[in-house]
Amino acid sequence: MSYGFYIYGILTLPAPENLNLQGLDGQPVQIKILDGFAVIYSEAKQERYLASRRNLLSHEKVLEEIMQAGDRNLLPVQFGLLVASWETFSQQLIRPHQEELTQLLAKLSGRREVSVKVFWNTEAEIQGLLAENPNLKTERDKLAGQPLSMEQVIQIGQVIEQGMSDRKQRIIDVFQGTLNSIAIDVVENSPQMDTMIYNAAYLIPWEAESQFSEHVEALDRQFEERLRIRYNNFTAPYNFARLRLFSSN
Repeated sequence: MSYGFYIYGILTLPAPENLNLQGLDGQPVQIKILDGFAVIYSEAKQERYLASRRNLLSHEKVLEEIMQAGDRNLLPVQFGLLVASWETFSQQLIRPHQEELTQLLAKLSGRREVSVKVFWNTEAEIQGLLAENPNLKTERDKLAGQPLSMEQVIQIGQVIEQGMSDRKQRIIDVFQGTLNSIAIDVVENSPQMDTMIYNAAYLIPWEAESQFSEHVEALDRQFEERLRIRYNNFTAPYNFARLRLFSSN
């Protein structure tokens, strides 16, 4: 039984030929030419797809393999979009946003998304802050040695918090100064955990990845063991495909 079509993304024409990819539920990935665009899809065998790790990876794999095969003008669709018919898809999604789609695809053409996530050891950074500020360390040590008023405790805590914030911003400034100039566009996302201090996606020319990677490696050497850098050098450009209608919500 079919529940319509599961959508992975949209390409500009000409469309790729002879796809040999499997999508969700092991269904063959196909191309539908619609209103001057190439829509990547497979038949939907479920009414709704849960955002399980397996399904998310299947979705991502389709997009990444198409990009790796040479189609570098891909507008990815967020996981979970099903359409009942092509006429509905055209009337409600494609035609009303045709100009915006064209502009987005032009922006993404020949470009790729890479991401950098930066982590630090919070306790080690606090110790580093105190080592660089002996007076602050003395005040901090008093917390364990004698009773302090609530006002004193709050004041010391605020000073440490501000010092940590400044310390973090100095690191971020270095990353921004080193990497932003290579990128066509940058999206800074919220950190995903307490130890993550920077989380950014970069839209770069396809051929600039080796240069970008070298800069990331230089930053890794610069900060040695102080930071842990997670670099993803290839992903579908979700952070730069901000068309609200393409969402499962």
